[in-house]
Amino acid sequence: MLFPVRPLLFVPVLAFLCFAPLLILAQTSIDDVHITPRDHPLSPGALEAVTASPGGLLRAKVDLVLVPVSITDDNAQPVLGLERENFQLYENKKPQQIRDFSSEDAPISVGIIVDSSGSMQNKLDWAREAVRQFCETANPADEFFLVTFSDQPQIATDFTTNTDEIENAMLTLRSTGRTALLDAIQMGVRKLKDARYARKALLILSDGGDNHSRFTEHQVKSLIKESDVAVYSVGIFDHYVSTEEELLGPELLREVSDMTGGTAFTLSRLNQMPVLTRVIGIQLRHQYMLAYRPQSTPSDRKWRKISVKLRVPKSLHVGFLHIGARQGYYGRGE
Repeated sequence: MLFPVRPLLFVPVLAFLCFAPLLILAQTSIDDVHITPRDHPLSPGALEAVTASPGGLLRAKVDLVLVPVSITDDNAQPVLGLERENFQLYENKKPQQIRDFSSEDAPISVGIIVDSSGSMQNKLDWAREAVRQFCETANPADEFFLVTFSDQPQIATDFTTNTDEIENAMLTLRSTGRTALLDAIQMGVRKLKDARYARKALLILSDGGDNHSRFTEHQVKSLIKESDVAVYSVGIFDHYVSTEEELLGPELLREVSDMTGGTAFTLSRLNQMPVLTRVIGIQLRHQYMLAYRPQSTPSDRKWRKISVKLRVPKSLHVGFLHIGARQGYYGRGE
C-alpha cells in the first residue's frame, strides 16, 4: 500500500493481531479524519519550545506549543511516512501554522508505575517480563524511573538511562497490602516535573481499582490536566470482582489515559501483558511532533483547546485509525 509521495510504513508488532479485540481503543475513519481532543493539556510551563543545552537539559527558548501526535491503525501498529502537509492544527477552532515538524525518534522521560499489592502475587512475574519488553524498545538516551505501590507508593529507582537498574528493582518486588493507585499516579506525575526531556509519559501496570489512597480521583485528574504527561496503562483484571473499587478499576485507568492522549489496554490473560507493553514502547518511539506559535499570546489561565485534522487521500485504504494527540493547554497568566 503506497502513500502518494512515499511508502506508508507499518511497524510489525509480535503477533499483536491475536489480541486486538481485547483492547480499549478509540477508532476513527481515515478519510479526512478530524480529531476531537479529550482534555489533554500542555501545561503553562511547557508552552515554550525547548532545545538541548550542553548539559543535556531542556531550556525554554521561544513561545511555541508542542503537540506530539501518535497515529496507529486498528491493530495498534504505528502509521509512519506522513508529512507536514498531512496535518492541520487548530486552537479554539482557529487554524494555526505548523512551524516545526518532526517524525524522528526523540528521547523521552518515562515513569513506570507497578502495582505490588496483595492481589498481584501471581502476576508479578508477568509484570517483570512486561517491564523488560518495554525497556527493550527504548532509545539509548531515554530516562526512566520506577514507582511501586501497595499501601503507599515509593520511588524504587530514580531517574536513570540504564534499564538494567529498572529490571533489577523489579526482581526484588514483593506482593503485599492494598492498592494506593491514585497516590502512585500523583507521585509519578510530580516526579516528571524534574524530567530532562520535553516528551514525558507514564506507564501504569495494575490489576485493581484504588482502595487505599489519600488523594482523590478528582485531585489526581486535575493534576494530570495541568501536566504535559501522556499516560499509558495496562489493566489486568479478573473476571469476577468482589468490590466496587475493583469493578471501577478499568474505567479509572481508561479515563486517566484518555484525558492525556495516551491509551488504556485491558487484558484478560496475563501472557498478553509483555506484548502490550512492547506495543506501547513502539508507539512512543514513533510519534509526530508538531509545533505552532499561537496567533495571540496566551496571557490568562483560560483553557485553549487544540484539535488536529489529518488529511490523507481517500484512495488510501487502511481501515480505521487511532489518533493520540495533546488536547489543549492553559494560558500562563500574568
